[in-house]
Amino acid sequence: MNGSNDAALEAVREALRVCPDNIALHKHYVDLLMEAHRYEEAEAELRAMLATTPDDEELKLTLAQAFASAGKASHALALVEEMVNRPDASALVRRYYAELLWSEGSFDEAQEAYRAAVAQDDSVRDIEFEADMGLRACWMQQPEEDDNTSEEEMGDRVPAAWSESEDYYSLDSDNRPTVELERPPIDFRDVGGMTELKEEIRMKIIYPLQHAEMFAAYGKSVGGGILMYGPPGCGKTHLARATAGEIDASFLAVGINDVLDMWLGNSERNLHELFETARRSAPCVLFFDEIDALGASRSDMKTSGGRHLINQLLSELDGVKSSNEGVLILAATNAPWHMDSALRRPGRFDRVLFVPPPDEASRAEILRVLCAGKPISSVDPAVVAKKTKGFSGADLKAVVDMAVEAKLSEALKRGQVQPLSTRDLVAAARRIRPSTKEWFASARNYALYANQAGLYDDVLRYLNIR
Repeated sequence: MNGSNDAALEAVREALRVCPDNIALHKHYVDLLMEAHRYEEAEAELRAMLATTPDDEELKLTLAQAFASAGKASHALALVEEMVNRPDASALVRRYYAELLWSEGSFDEAQEAYRAAVAQDDSVRDIEFEADMGLRACWMQQPEEDDNTSEEEMGDRVPAAWSESEDYYSLDSDNRPTVELERPPIDFRDVGGMTELKEEIRMKIIYPLQHAEMFAAYGKSVGGGILMYGPPGCGKTHLARATAGEIDASFLAVGINDVLDMWLGNSERNLHELFETARRSAPCVLFFDEIDALGASRSDMKTSGGRHLINQLLSELDGVKSSNEGVLILAATNAPWHMDSALRRPGRFDRVLFVPPPDEASRAEILRVLCAGKPISSVDPAVVAKKTKGFSGADLKAVVDMAVEAKLSEALKRGQVQPLSTRDLVAAARRIRPSTKEWFASARNYALYANQAGLYDDVLRYLNIR
C-alpha cells in the first residue's frame, strides 16, 4: 500500500473519531480499504455498519464485493442471492449477481440475470461484460415471431419432432414410474445419537400413528411432513429408513430420476403415481431425497414446466384430491435455501429439522459399527472419535476404508492378516478433511443474511455464533 493511501486512511480514521456517526465517512473509509486490498478490515467495518442498518442495499452489495475480492465466492453468492430474491432488488444488484454466476461457471443463469438487470434499468449495461458473455453479437436478437409470445408459452414449447410423435400423446404403462416398497430391517436403535431429532419425528409422525385415538381427540390426524437438512453424509436417509422400521411401515424412497421425465406432463403424472402408491400402502413412509431438485424456488424457474411440477407437489402434499391419512412424508436436502418457500407452509413440511454431523459419542458408535467384522486389535473408538470432530458418517466410513486399504497393503507384503489398531484409524483420519466444512461455509452465510424467519437458527447455534 502506498504512502498516500496510508495517509488517507489515517485522515478518515481521525475524522471518524470526531464524527463516529457519519455514515458517509464510514463508506469512504470502506472504499479506501477496498482500494488497498484490505478486504478483511473492510468486511469488519461493513458488518458493524450493517448491524445498525441491516437493510442498506449499498452496504450489502459492498460486503459481497469484499467477500468476492477476498476469495470467498460462496459467501458473496449467498448474500447476493438473498438480495436478488427481494421484490425491490435494484438492477445494480442483479447485474452483480450475473457477474458472480458467470465467475462460478453458471453461464446460462448469468446471462438470464444480466438480461433481467438491463431490462429493469438500461443504465447498468456493461459493454465489456456483454462481450465476455458473447452477448454483443446477439443481444436481444430473438426471432420476430417471439415478439408476441408469452414467457409461459415459450416455457411449454417442445421440439417439433417431439410434438409430432405419437408417444407424446399416448404413453403406455411401461413408462410409468417403477418403485419398490421396502420393509426396512432397522429402527431407531440402529441410529447412533440424534436423540432430539428422533423425538421430533416420534411426536410428528410416530406417536400419531401409535396413539391415533388420543391424537384424534385433539384434532390431529395421522400424517404430515418433516424436512431434514444438513451436510451430506450425516445420516438423513438412514434416519428416514429407521423411522419406517420403528413403526413397521412400508418405505418408499423417491429420487429425482423417479419423477422427472422428458415429456411434458409426465413428471407431474409420475409424482401423482408415487403418492398414490404410498396411499395404497398406508401406513407408509414416503421419503424424498434431494427434494430441492424437485421443489426449487419457482421464482428461479425459467419455464413453466418446472413450476407446474412444484404446483403438483404442493397439491399432493395438501391431499387436494386424495387423503394423505397414514402417509408419513419425510424429505431431505443439503440446500434448503434453494427450496420454494411454499413447501414449508403449515400442513406441508411444517417441521424443519437440522441434522448436524454426529457428536463425539455418535462418532464412536458409528466407528464401532464400521469396524465390526474386520480384524481389529485394541481399537478404541472413543479415541478416534475425539480426533474426528466435524466428520460426517460418510467421512468416518472413508477413514475406516483408508485404514483398511493400508492394512491390506501391509498384509499382502507379509503374507498374513494384519489387524486394525487405534493408531491406524487416527493416522487415516489425519489424511481426510471433513466434508462438512464446505457445507457450513455456505450455510453460515445463509444463516447470517437470509434467516428472517429463524429457519437456520440451529446452524448458528451449532457454529456457536449466537
